[in-house]
Amino acid sequence: MASPLLKICGLRDPDQAAAVAQLGVDAIGVIGVPGSPRFLGAEHRPALFGAMRAAAPGCRGVLVVADPLEQQWAQLELGQGHAVVQLHGSETPQLCGQLRSRLGCEIWKALRIRRPEDLQRAVDYSLVVDALLLDAWVPDQLGGTGHRIPIEWLQGFMPVLPWWLAGGIRADRVPGVLTQLRPTGLDASSGVERSPGNKDLDQVAALVAAVRVAGLAGPSQSRSVGLAPS
Repeated sequence: MASPLLKICGLRDPDQAAAVAQLGVDAIGVIGVPGSPRFLGAEHRPALFGAMRAAAPGCRGVLVVADPLEQQWAQLELGQGHAVVQLHGSETPQLCGQLRSRLGCEIWKALRIRRPEDLQRAVDYSLVVDALLLDAWVPDQLGGTGHRIPIEWLQGFMPVLPWWLAGGIRADRVPGVLTQLRPTGLDASSGVERSPGNKDLDQVAALVAAVRVAGLAGPSQSRSVGLAPS
């Protein structure tokens, strides 16, 4: 069974993005949410995504935004280096569908999980986005907190969409996660950082290795969770 995909999120430096891409990750995320300690302005994003793509052409750029206003949609259009827009705010299914039609790129929707019942919201987005990302709910913080969704809440979670798991993803945690779950991908940010936006390349390399090893071992229970990436 193939290993899950791996995304490193919250990069700010083009050279570091190139180095992370060369380690073999599948996607790199840039935060476009003002006020985030990992925020990167629109004028700096093409250089970072360009460095990423030059280092590893197969690595995908993901632009993370929250509740974008219509006058900001032009900044989300293709041609600025990203291939995916990840919506991390309170976007409704209707807005996700509008953005998907307008932008013509993949749309991923982050769901902040506060209680097990929140997982049922995945159904609402099944026809209007291309993938889901699950992160723990933390008051007044949209992501990058390191807080974890309890594994037991996710056992039996079988959305029709590909799905990514975020929250405290580090090399030492990977075996425990992947023996119980089969997400399409893992999303790491604070777990592989020296400080917000400054990644520790040794930790990223260890995470890449751990995902490959544990992913090949597969979950302990023979069931299908999620879909393989298209």
